Amino acid sequence: MRKDEQHIECKQQMSYNEIKTTIDMGAGRQIELSTGKLAKQADGSVVVKQGNTMLLATVVSAQEPKPGADFLPLSVDYQEKYAAAGRIPGGFLRREARLSDYEILISRLVDRALRPLFPEDYHADTQVMISLISADKDIMPDALAGLAASAAIAVSDIPFNGPISEVRVAKIDGQLVVNPLMSELERATLEFIVAGSAKDIVMVEGEAKEIAEAEMVEAIEYAHQFIKKQVQAQVELAELVGKTTKRVYSHEPSNPELRDQIFAATYDKVYAVAKAASAKHERSEQFKQIGSEFVSAAYGEEEINDDTAFLIKKYYHDVQYEAIRNLILNEGIRLDGRDSRTVRPIWSEVDYLPAAHGSAVFTRGETQSLTSVTLGAKDDEQMIDGAFIHGYNKFLLHYNFPAFSVGEVRPNRGPGRREVGHGNLAMRSLKQVLPTGDENPYTIRIVSDILESNGSSSMATVCAGALALMDAGIKIKAPVSGIAMGLITDEKTGKYAILSDILGDEDHLGDMDFKVTGTEKGIVGCQMDLKINGLKWEVLTQALEQAKEARLHILGEMAKTLTGPRADYKPHAPRIVSFTIDKEFIGAVIGPGGKIIQEMQRETGATIAIEEIDNKGVVQVFADDKASIDDAVRRIKAIAAKPEVGEIYEGKVKSIMPFGAFIEIIPGKDGLLHISEIDWKRFETMDGIFNVGDIVKVKLMDVDKQGKLKLSRKALLPKPEKKEEV
Repeated sequence: MRKDEQHIECKQQMSYNEIKTTIDMGAGRQIELSTGKLAKQADGSVVVKQGNTMLLATVVSAQEPKPGADFLPLSVDYQEKYAAAGRIPGGFLRREARLSDYEILISRLVDRALRPLFPEDYHADTQVMISLISADKDIMPDALAGLAASAAIAVSDIPFNGPISEVRVAKIDGQLVVNPLMSELERATLEFIVAGSAKDIVMVEGEAKEIAEAEMVEAIEYAHQFIKKQVQAQVELAELVGKTTKRVYSHEPSNPELRDQIFAATYDKVYAVAKAASAKHERSEQFKQIGSEFVSAAYGEEEINDDTAFLIKKYYHDVQYEAIRNLILNEGIRLDGRDSRTVRPIWSEVDYLPAAHGSAVFTRGETQSLTSVTLGAKDDEQMIDGAFIHGYNKFLLHYNFPAFSVGEVRPNRGPGRREVGHGNLAMRSLKQVLPTGDENPYTIRIVSDILESNGSSSMATVCAGALALMDAGIKIKAPVSGIAMGLITDEKTGKYAILSDILGDEDHLGDMDFKVTGTEKGIVGCQMDLKINGLKWEVLTQALEQAKEARLHILGEMAKTLTGPRADYKPHAPRIVSFTIDKEFIGAVIGPGGKIIQEMQRETGATIAIEEIDNKGVVQVFADDKASIDDAVRRIKAIAAKPEVGEIYEGKVKSIMPFGAFIEIIPGKDGLLHISEIDWKRFETMDGIFNVGDIVKVKLMDVDKQGKLKLSRKALLPKPEKKEEV
């Protein structure tokens, strides 16, 4: 075979059929979807491209579920390749490691949008992977990740009640913008990631600067217009690929007779327990007992096969689901006896931890957060080393959810995705009211430890965090509170109930989990997840108005404990002194290899940070006591001082020359004390006048064009009177 024939054959073997479609986002912006070129062994793969940003999304789903699976084992992972941004990872291994918090948060955004739209009876292991493979510095990839994941599912044969898509909506300079540039977000007054299908919104998350409820609804409606465009593009892509028919599956056994038997035997009993308004653990035990009694009565000592055991569990869950929801819809009674608008009893306390810089306990019903605030220096800032976003963060909030908070035994493996997500919502909410610039020189870390949990521990974290910040003396703009709203609907009758301050069971059995945070003036953060098809805009508006009512009530309860920030920091809290020096002295303060600044920190006990900002050296001195700060400030100012003509200095003799001595009047600044300026009397030689290291008081007489300093000791001595001639 000739070489040219080999080349043709090789080229034919490597051929591919790439299929593309384009979405017009307006203002000259386009998003391209393509498939058939990369990752062809996955069930579905799509490349999404906007500008120089490219995401590769793949999905693979097993053909059969694992034995005993009664849920969808879905995993969603978003990862940024450092090469996409032309960077090499930090760390010893110099390779991508575990997902960062930023990547976890984007993974959660996609997961929360996709998960509700898989069929309830589909239980095969399913993995969605999204990789940032090329990065445009101004086009944010997180707003494209949901689109990429859904498009990959759309071109596969995996059952899915989508497509869906996600967009970022922001209000910039008073105008709503979808998927704005990263550089534009600095001017945004609201910023939400919104996910939805062609008909409905399924997820919202974001932050705002104290906006009204109507403004939030307007932003979500605006975002939905662009979501519809992206959904339609996925439908067209799937048609071009020929993947409109999905795989046939059977992942659950069925037994209608058993279902009827379980409902007949347990429904009334479950309804009665739900109506009794007992405590969480007592109610849980009673529900468990009803289920056990049914099994004993129906099967006795008979061995139950796996399929039957699965169905008993499933159908009994359905009983609880319907009984609790019907109780709320028909009688307006909730599991703990409240009506739909009532918030559980609240108590709070500040300064609970005497050694912390600020602390608070916030308890609402059976949910409790113990929160602390720690004030740190610039050196305590968090370094963010991501492929797309890197820099420093001076406000951290960590949320911990130990197993004992729900009465369970579970190994402590560190924060999971849930903890990262809940902490991020609280952080974004409180960040909106923090003082900025010189008003807040500290690095601030908030830690919320959830000690009890029965619904909305993230909102308890917001409330406790605001109280702890005020207890620490941080001058926040206004207190922030948070509330979790729920929704129960009946599609057949059209009945619905909006629930304020939901319990854990109401979250699990309800149709919506809508968390709203805000001040007295307006909304600062939100997180909404929907489990149903369809949320009318009037229902969303009503939920927001009801949330405002509850939010203001909680702010009133918090005000009974603390109405505003303390006048000063705690006596044991560290202090920071900030000042500027001329840019030219930064190197002198730091010294060769950091020698000078390290010596000052060691000798004074203060922490010193210096950086160049706007052609000035900005210095921060951080210490637990005033003496240490004063000592460090004095030393730095001495180094950065500029010699002033006419000033008197106590200098040190650095060297002696035949014509005079060089005196260091301030650190790093030597001047010449000429032999003629030592005294009024005349010296012929420098021998015996000074020794190196002597302290000499001198006056700066002049600074010449070359910057040389001319000193005089003679000018400080009285001029001798002239002797009269005889």
